[in-house]
Amino acid sequence: MLPALIGGLLFYTGVSSKTEVFYDAQSATTTPVRTASTTPVAAVPTLPPPFVVTHIKTPIPVKAAYMTSCIASGKSLRAPLTRLVEQTELNALVIDIKDFSGMVSVDFGDPRFVVNSKGCTIPDVKEYIAELHKKNIYVIGRVTVMQDSVYTKSHPDAAVKRRSDGGIWKDKKGLAFVDPGASEYWQYMVDIGKASYALGFDEINYDYVRYPSDGDMSNAKFTRTGSTTKAVMMDRFFSYLGKAMRVAGVPSSVDLFGMTTTNTDDLGIGQVLESALRNFDYVAPMVYPSHYPPNFNGWKNPNLVPYEIIQFVMSRAVTRANALEQKESGWVAPVVGSTTPIASTTPTKFVPQGIYANRLRPWIQDFDYGKVYTEADVRAQKRATYDAGLTSWMSWDPSNKYTPSAYNTAELATIESDGGAVLP
Repeated sequence: MLPALIGGLLFYTGVSSKTEVFYDAQSATTTPVRTASTTPVAAVPTLPPPFVVTHIKTPIPVKAAYMTSCIASGKSLRAPLTRLVEQTELNALVIDIKDFSGMVSVDFGDPRFVVNSKGCTIPDVKEYIAELHKKNIYVIGRVTVMQDSVYTKSHPDAAVKRRSDGGIWKDKKGLAFVDPGASEYWQYMVDIGKASYALGFDEINYDYVRYPSDGDMSNAKFTRTGSTTKAVMMDRFFSYLGKAMRVAGVPSSVDLFGMTTTNTDDLGIGQVLESALRNFDYVAPMVYPSHYPPNFNGWKNPNLVPYEIIQFVMSRAVTRANALEQKESGWVAPVVGSTTPIASTTPTKFVPQGIYANRLRPWIQDFDYGKVYTEADVRAQKRATYDAGLTSWMSWDPSNKYTPSAYNTAELATIESDGGAVLP
């Protein structure tokens, strides 16, 4: 919705051609027909104009804020955050579709997707999305994946089990998890993504796409995963989900644990950065400074150095993304001293095109945890993202009480994006 200067080129974020999806009218009205005759004439049914679902292209860059389904549920509740996006560099909203309970916040008209009767729903979701599109605001739908007490209740065979008695295992919050090896659940995730796109969501963001890690893990048994390693099973799921969404023409993104950018193992939860980069359009590491352990990379309290943390971990992510691009390109450096002549045009160093690096879109922190997060802290994370060679980010605050001054107005929107001076 705002112009951004990137690498000397001017992009207009959110301003793009729109695709339209037509839906049948849900109801009909009647209009009486008057004639000169005194004989009553039967009413002729007329249909109201069909509701038109639109989509906008992914803006370059994406600068998003997260909105809970509770805030999205009412016009007056969502108005302040909607206004913040309109008036600042923000150009996208991430809105909850399916949360940790397994229930959904919108009515798909499909009994498989249970509408949240205990929480917040968005009754006018199509109309709200249409309103956002008119403001050139990109709309991302967030789907919590493996945390799902609804699906595991109706499909107990798909759940993570208790090793002790075979019952459904639950984490320390009392939440059940789907065993990622339950392949029938994979299509369920594809279907909810496609159904959400049909309502107008422009992109589907999959979160909690991992094995559980909190609770009595010694008593957790992954019967559906079996002897397959967590990393291999998650890679299969990533591949299935990403391919299905591409075939359907639906942009997709996945949230990863922050330390996936620096760890090369799967962290015991099945997540490997390269696997995600290969299979999704966008990858969002949750690199909140407050969530890094003490002494990480030598910082006694990472929460006190938000710029340094983000710049370090996202630079590592970019390096790995470029290495993946090189590996998959098949490029091999010419051997110095070889008897085979080397053409003067032969590159001696691989030059990445950003095929995978441009998919990186970190979640940054705008919430208090361990300390009060100020405007300076949020701006430091944005600047660190740019200094790592990236342009897109998403801002997270579970209470939706963002720091307005941390986001540039129209007059300043191009400064940080171009790596320029960060204003106080």
